[in-house]
Amino acid sequence: MTTFLLAGVIFLAAGFVQGLTGFGSALVAIPLLSLLMDVKAAVPLCILNGLVITGYLMYRLRQDLDHRRILPLLIGSFPGILVGATLLARVDSGCIRAGIGILLISYSLFNLLVRPRPLCPGRAWGYLAGFCTGAIGTAFSAGGPPAIIYTALTDWSKDEIRATLTGFFAANSTLIALVHALTGVTTGTTLAYFACTFFFVLAGTMLGSRLTGRINRSAYLRVVHLFLIAMGAMMLISS
Repeated sequence: MTTFLLAGVIFLAAGFVQGLTGFGSALVAIPLLSLLMDVKAAVPLCILNGLVITGYLMYRLRQDLDHRRILPLLIGSFPGILVGATLLARVDSGCIRAGIGILLISYSLFNLLVRPRPLCPGRAWGYLAGFCTGAIGTAFSAGGPPAIIYTALTDWSKDEIRATLTGFFAANSTLIALVHALTGVTTGTTLAYFACTFFFVLAGTMLGSRLTGRINRSAYLRVVHLFLIAMGAMMLISS
């Protein structure tokens, strides 16, 4: 019973983070859940709770959801997934993780210190960001940053950024959840944990989403870059 309660508290924090930024629940949940259970059990649980998070955020941000922003990322991710599967078998993941970690930290520190103007990248860059997200996510379980960086470079409002990331991650999470279910990765124990953590993650997401409404775009992007630095540091540690 204690383990279920601790998992609930973890997802309360994970939901809060993604409700605030539009991403990052796995950044919080996976390392902490790995202290309670095997990572192979933590991943499908995180995916199911991710669907709760993105489902709620899609409802809250429904006026800012625009398929024209989401589709380039989504379409680009499909060939990226195939390339990522090849990379997984042939490339030293430790070196790639370290390189991505250094890139994330450098990029985020530059934006925090210099604060450059939005570059407004075109749709072609959206396909490229989606491709990189699919490849890196499949090969090294760290696909979020390319899509996050792409949206942060635009001149979109914070809610448009959150809505685009939410729609993209919702589609990917749905596909992964289906694969987990069909291949038996999602077990009865996974569903039991999900039933116990569902309301925790929903409450955390609601709290984070309410808080983000009180900060402006500049403060929101600072939070995003701080989390990217944290993601980069974790990738360096795990490389």
